[in-house]
Amino acid sequence: MNDLTTLLPTGIQIGYLVAASLFILGLKKLGSPATARNGNFLSATGMLLAVVVTLLDQNILNYQWVLIGIAIGSAIGVIIAKTVAMTAMPQMVGFLNGLGGAASALVAMGEFWRLVHSEGAVPLNATITVILGIFIGGATLSGSLIAVGKLQGVITGKPVTFPLQQPVNIAIAGAFFVSSGFLIANTGDQAAFFTMIGLATVFGVLFVLPIGGGDMPVVISLLNSLSGIAASAAGFVVMNNMLIIAGALVGASGLILTEIMCKGMNRSLISVLFGAFGGGGEATGVAGGSDSEDKIVRSIGSEEAAMMLRYARSVVIVPGYGMAVAQAQQSIQELATLLEQSGVDVRYAIHPVAGRMPGHMNVLLAEANVPYTQLYDMDDINPQFEQTDVALVVGANDVVNPGARHDAGSPIYGMPILEVDKAKQTIVIKRSLGTGFSGIQNELFFKDKTTMLFGSAKEMLGELVSEVKQL
Repeated sequence: MNDLTTLLPTGIQIGYLVAASLFILGLKKLGSPATARNGNFLSATGMLLAVVVTLLDQNILNYQWVLIGIAIGSAIGVIIAKTVAMTAMPQMVGFLNGLGGAASALVAMGEFWRLVHSEGAVPLNATITVILGIFIGGATLSGSLIAVGKLQGVITGKPVTFPLQQPVNIAIAGAFFVSSGFLIANTGDQAAFFTMIGLATVFGVLFVLPIGGGDMPVVISLLNSLSGIAASAAGFVVMNNMLIIAGALVGASGLILTEIMCKGMNRSLISVLFGAFGGGGEATGVAGGSDSEDKIVRSIGSEEAAMMLRYARSVVIVPGYGMAVAQAQQSIQELATLLEQSGVDVRYAIHPVAGRMPGHMNVLLAEANVPYTQLYDMDDINPQFEQTDVALVVGANDVVNPGARHDAGSPIYGMPILEVDKAKQTIVIKRSLGTGFSGIQNELFFKDKTTMLFGSAKEMLGELVSEVKQL
């Protein structure tokens, strides 16, 4: 028994080391669609090991409630994984980010009151860590719920602004830290404690409300990072190295992904968070400012479009948010399969900020069993458009707008785009000439080599499939 007691601390630390290694390996594999499934499995295995080791490490008074919590959480997780549609994945990711922030805040709150009641005083370093955990965790929870509401359509996707919004946000943050100072000076003051919780929650709401729906990929990745930072702060509160490491990995990877998203939009993080970009209003003209009625739009029927695709040597498919809304990924895969059987070289061009979360298009196409080898990043596919016979744009808008290259007055000027206008022919499937989240008209629609196939993405792709089969 004495030997076991002596070896247990060493075994626990080895378990934490193995779990951390699995996290890092899993994170590495998540960087590629081809290995993402294995990466997810490795990370989940590491988390299971970390939970088991933590239960052995801490003085658990009653395992019954712990096991009940694990059973309930696992059941809910399985149900969500089985029932949530792939098109609703951004909402689920945002919701889980919020739960991560909530869990971290609750851990910080619980440990703080445990110290207050058991020891009568809380060390300064522990109090500061608790304050950070409450602020980051609370803001992450409420901000994530607002993001989910915008993605689900419960809350308008347009930026919600009001006069003196930024000064109000600064005042709320200032009031939070004043309350924090009062709590430090008066340990155990319930009024200051609950005031901090309320202020952190309100700050998260006002932080996300002015951000447009089109900027949700950046918001989701940033909130993911914040949930990791909150978890790391909770790790310092309870003195758990594994939680600190896991939170730091999530926080760092989320910040890297946020930077990638911002570069994909050619905008700074400050612009995304405080620019109230993407009013989503009516078109005021092509990026240069002239009205769209003065431009010539060339429409096309499904029969002619099918002929163009069937007799092309190479086709590049560009999916966008419209594909996700129409749930047309299966139809795209069916069309691509028919074209490949006819000897057409089919590839997919993926813009880093297409959709409503990082990797949104990759997830949907993976659900449709599109081979990973056919998915090309923007930098890889752009040089190939000039040799492409037909570019088929399905529900994408701003990410293919040529105005981003030359119109300095455009809100998307300088944003890297998929250069579909350089293909020999471009077919755009879209319900109308409506604008994207930037609120400007798309120059691509009026190019000489562009033809519009008006209608729902799923319906039009279904018609194309039928026409190609007849050919």
